[in-house]
Amino acid sequence: MDKIVFDHFNIRYEDGVESLRDINFSIRANAITVLFGPAGGGKSTLLRAINRLNDLADVAETSGRILFNGVDILDPKTDVVELRRKIGIVFSRPVPLPMTVYQNVSYPLELMGERRKSRLDEAVERALKQAVLWDEVYDRLHDPAIAISGGQQQRLCLARALALEPEVIMLDEPTSALDPVSTARIEGLMQELKEQYTIVWVPHNVQQAARMADFAAFFLQGELVETGEGKTLFINPKDRRTSDYVTGRFG
Repeated sequence: MDKIVFDHFNIRYEDGVESLRDINFSIRANAITVLFGPAGGGKSTLLRAINRLNDLADVAETSGRILFNGVDILDPKTDVVELRRKIGIVFSRPVPLPMTVYQNVSYPLELMGERRKSRLDEAVERALKQAVLWDEVYDRLHDPAIAISGGQQQRLCLARALALEPEVIMLDEPTSALDPVSTARIEGLMQELKEQYTIVWVPHNVQQAARMADFAAFFLQGELVETGEGKTLFINPKDRRTSDYVTGRFG
């Protein structure tokens, strides 16, 4: 089943740069869809478009449609706050809030109006367990979040998104600043979480893209060059540009 559908989507910035042009493809539910390609191809722009973070950028024009559960999220009537609750995002570098570990996870729920301590406690424990972090921090919940390691901070940011029980999790190079052990934990975690969530992943290299992709989309200079099942696209791409990139001829 398709969770998100791009229908002739275009976006152009105010400086005249056309970031994405005529994007048409679908993101499957309960799978990992990898968006890969050289820097500047439009991958991060696409992520931001999915939960309307581009509203905060210098965008001159957007056109086409982005359907989420069959509804066009670009419609002016869209409740953007609710959309961002359903579609969470984790960025390349962990950005813990200047609060305790506990408050980093509970804060989004409190913003949504939850005040019951028992519900907050349950949600914090659930999200930290989903992020495979609970066993490492259960006795440090009231320590400053900045006191835990970088890999733990990244999983804390993921737990913060999971606390809102989203439908989609987007990750923009989430392991680019992490050591191999932390990277492996994040990758393994995503393979487990796709049973419950739709995951959109921008990897930091081709090797990770090939490891993680149930489905993949190759972007080059704002163009969607090729899409397909991960196991097929990385072994036998149809487009010469995709082949050149995955074999290291450029990028």
